[in-house]
Amino acid sequence: MKRILFIGLLFSLMLLWGCGKETGSNGNSSVQGSGAQEAWAIPREDIFDGGPGKDGIPALLEPEFVSAAAADYLSDEELVIGIVVDGEARAYPHHILDWHEIINDRVGQVDIAVTYCPLTGTGIGWSREIDGSITTFGVSGLLYNSNLIPYDRKTDSNWSQIRLDCVNGALRGTKAETFPLIETSWRTWKEMYPQTTVVTRNTGYDRNYGRYPYGSYRTEDDFLMFPVTNEDDRIPNKERVLGVLQSDEVRVYRFAGFDDSITVVHDHLRGKNLVIVGNQEDNFLLAFINDPGDGSTLSFGAVQGQYPVVMTDDEGNKWDVSGQAVSGPRKNARLGTIPSFLGYWFSFAAFYPDVSIYGTL
Repeated sequence: MKRILFIGLLFSLMLLWGCGKETGSNGNSSVQGSGAQEAWAIPREDIFDGGPGKDGIPALLEPEFVSAAAADYLSDEELVIGIVVDGEARAYPHHILDWHEIINDRVGQVDIAVTYCPLTGTGIGWSREIDGSITTFGVSGLLYNSNLIPYDRKTDSNWSQIRLDCVNGALRGTKAETFPLIETSWRTWKEMYPQTTVVTRNTGYDRNYGRYPYGSYRTEDDFLMFPVTNEDDRIPNKERVLGVLQSDEVRVYRFAGFDDSITVVHDHLRGKNLVIVGNQEDNFLLAFINDPGDGSTLSFGAVQGQYPVVMTDDEGNKWDVSGQAVSGPRKNARLGTIPSFLGYWFSFAAFYPDVSIYGTL
């Protein structure tokens, strides 16, 4: 029987977060902006208070990093979210994001907020530049379709993580600018980028990072904490899939459709030629627009054992996991980016009821 917990959950979460004594200064308490009183772009009755309150889950503002060799608090199979900017690689562990949900950072010249919702399993990189100025994002404490609603501290507007837009406040209707992230195991990420740095547990907050805060939530398909507006049983609720968003059309790709070696799939979605690359054993799925910048379409094949290189094409170029050509006649060219991220299947079905599934079930 499906378990959907409401009142009991609120009480449990308040106890849960109350057990974590804050020792840092980068979390505000119960900031109530005027944005909360304005009209919403999503049904107000479908917005739920998650329990801890605004900034009750403290976003990180000044994360600390160590080298991969010094990160003895990470197991090889733990999931991390990585980014590569101008050759600089950084990783953000799930077990820290589970407790903070947003890490505000600057990588190279890029101001980014790594947003992560533990309840939908979605990690998305957002630009922190809004209308020419830099802001930070915090956790509003509100949820829509069981998904994180961040707020920006510049205007106190509320945003929907999976919708990728502002849903309440002065910036309502503004689309979020996203950056491509790479979610995979720590083992795979280290193999791709041995010189990576990674966020430490020295966050300024007293949290038990060795404990997952939501009990059996990740493994119980019928255990949803908050209601969603659409349910779809074609795939188990908690199966992790890659969702690709193109002009209001959404398609998901399952790990089951990829081998335990690098696999490349060519596809077409709403006028865009796509190339999907993944490896089930190494735990990553990535999507790119099949256009190296001049409107041409390439034919890709897999490259094994040469991380971060994962693909080659019919012109002899080799491409890495960030979508950059690292050798060949198109060296330094980049494949087009498209909003895409991993997450639990139920969350894509909730936000996009017409979502299609690649391949056969």
